[in-house]
Amino acid sequence: MEAPAGSPNVLLILLDDVGFGMCSTFGGPVETPNLQELADNGISYTRFHTTALCSPTRAALLAGRNHHSVGTGVIIEMGTGYPGYTGIIPRSTALLPKILGENGFATAMFGKWHNTPEPEISPAGPFDRWPTGLGFDEFYGFNQGEAHQFYPTLYRNTVPVEPPSTPEQGYHLTEDLVDEAIAWTRNIDAADPDKPWFAYFSTDAVHAPHHVPADWRGPYKGKFDHGWDRQRELTHARQLELGMIPPGTKLTPRPEEIPAWDETTEDERKVYLRLMENYAEYMAHTDHEVGRLIESLEQSGELDNTLVLYLVGDNGASAEGGLEGTFNELASLLGVQLGLESTINRIDEIGGPTSEPHVPVGWAWAMDAPFKWTKQVASHFGGTRNPLVVRWPAGFEAMGERRTQSHHAIDVVPTILEACKLPEPTVVNGIPQKPIEGVSMAYTFDSPDAESRRTTQYFEMVGNRGIYHDGWLACSRFGVPWQTAGREGDILDTPWELYHIDEDFSQAVDLADEQPEKLQELVKLFFAEAAEYDVLPLDDRKTERLDVANRPSLTEGRTTFTYPNRLRLPEGATPDLKHADHTFSARVTIPEGGAEGMLLTLGGRFAGFGLFLKGGMLVYHYNLAGVDRYQVASDEPVPPGDVTLRMVYVSDSDDPGAGATVTLFADDTRIGEGRIERSLPNRVTLDETLDVGFDTGTPVVDDYPLPFAFTGRLDSVTISLD
Repeated sequence: MEAPAGSPNVLLILLDDVGFGMCSTFGGPVETPNLQELADNGISYTRFHTTALCSPTRAALLAGRNHHSVGTGVIIEMGTGYPGYTGIIPRSTALLPKILGENGFATAMFGKWHNTPEPEISPAGPFDRWPTGLGFDEFYGFNQGEAHQFYPTLYRNTVPVEPPSTPEQGYHLTEDLVDEAIAWTRNIDAADPDKPWFAYFSTDAVHAPHHVPADWRGPYKGKFDHGWDRQRELTHARQLELGMIPPGTKLTPRPEEIPAWDETTEDERKVYLRLMENYAEYMAHTDHEVGRLIESLEQSGELDNTLVLYLVGDNGASAEGGLEGTFNELASLLGVQLGLESTINRIDEIGGPTSEPHVPVGWAWAMDAPFKWTKQVASHFGGTRNPLVVRWPAGFEAMGERRTQSHHAIDVVPTILEACKLPEPTVVNGIPQKPIEGVSMAYTFDSPDAESRRTTQYFEMVGNRGIYHDGWLACSRFGVPWQTAGREGDILDTPWELYHIDEDFSQAVDLADEQPEKLQELVKLFFAEAAEYDVLPLDDRKTERLDVANRPSLTEGRTTFTYPNRLRLPEGATPDLKHADHTFSARVTIPEGGAEGMLLTLGGRFAGFGLFLKGGMLVYHYNLAGVDRYQVASDEPVPPGDVTLRMVYVSDSDDPGAGATVTLFADDTRIGEGRIERSLPNRVTLDETLDVGFDTGTPVVDDYPLPFAFTGRLDSVTISLD
């Protein structure tokens, strides 16, 4: 089927974890000249909203329905069995690439997907909920919540692939994704110049880990020495000057949970400043790379007939680095706090391949100016207000203008369908479709003063709630985003706040006490919307929901797993080994002269474990998120010949974080024993895989070279749950 005559190409760009007040285009401190050029030649939306978290925004963005309506009320790693939270996008809500592909468009995505249920990210599939199963012709990127920018776990369509070069050769994921997107668009244009295309460029930047190429480090040194409180004042003043926020908009005060900059110590400032400088460098590099993609379209003559929608963040800036920031972001997410000293001791490594850095809460809050709070907090605009820039010279004449109508990520799909002259489908592949819940924004293109057509929108994320209706917003916040486990209190007892958003852009003046009837009206509306869109039951758990044991698994009901050499599996498709008795058995042949290499590993430099041969010795290494490391080695070298090497792990208890005794065997002979005093509480990794016979990603301990392939013969490795 051919696309309607005159259909534009569509380029949908999505960044990650960028606050409203980060980029210079919208008044922030990080120079973004390429975003600025797009804004100067298009329209900037200053009241555009996301869901406050990544998987949910991405699902809503491509489905045109609310995130709970498409089973994505939270990130896929936290999915549960309730309809709004399964992580399974239903067939009754066909995604934009499917609709466009069925109507003559070539379709591809590059970057972060994060919308496939974890158990299905494996060589066994099923693949119908991967990007290529949901409408994209091509996919190059990663399938989980984050990626190491120097050692990413990549897929081409459904097949794992290695990066084309190494960090030493200059590799960085954002640059790789841009290269792939440029090549794809040019190939489509060369093969069929009349065929429109849809490219979804969904880079991981600037999500943690905040990794920066070596030649981009340094330009922001000293730029933030005034601290986060002053930075918000500077950003607020600049936003007013640019007209990005209405005259009279108030700068919201610092929450009492976040320390004042003046209260920080000299050592704290040293760390906090370097982490923020690195974060800014990451954003500046990202702007450059997106600019390279836009420039390629201009060079090919395709830019003017390309509808570009550039969503600057899938939520606000992230506070997941904790109050002190962190050198190892995974540790923070797992509830393991490294302490300031761990970052001071390695401050010069921040941004490089041996780090997984994340800014402290204060800087995340500053990047969300003028709003309250951050990512995860769906009750306040710091979590849900992101800039949107739209450029389409062939579709509208506006240049350098702003739009202030209230809109949401679910409005992008109907906007694109209207621009492409395509109706909303009622049936796709014989399956009746749920109505699209978004409204097209195209009415704003040439009508800057048009009344907003989005009059109501609910918000909910891990217990934080909000409801916008006719210029008013009621909201209720529960907990703080950096507290990942064991929050105190009752979610239903948290107070509600009330704001007249039409007159109070930044949620600065709480009117709950003055207008209790209005507040109750909106609270009732929230629960009505929540019932309609599968938001209920409300669930405020965080770390507890990250446990892979909560979800269906390929491993359910099995106690023995035999894996061949050179297998890679994400953690969600592997047996749950945490605080559980288990055995690794590797059938190997060791040649004369010995062998070395990895037998089995899960995770890497920032948390994980591995069983390997090195220097002739059998070694089991356990990395507790860099906080502690435990190593058990054989007493003597393993002799040549056919042998079964075993590691027996006996947990002290079935409690999260329990210690264990590890014993090593060659056939039936005990060759080593030692202790793991403390273990990872709920998962091992967010972005690396279980590898057999080699080690991809990062090493579990930095004393062997990657890929550390086993140099003897490895028939298989068997994991037994005892």
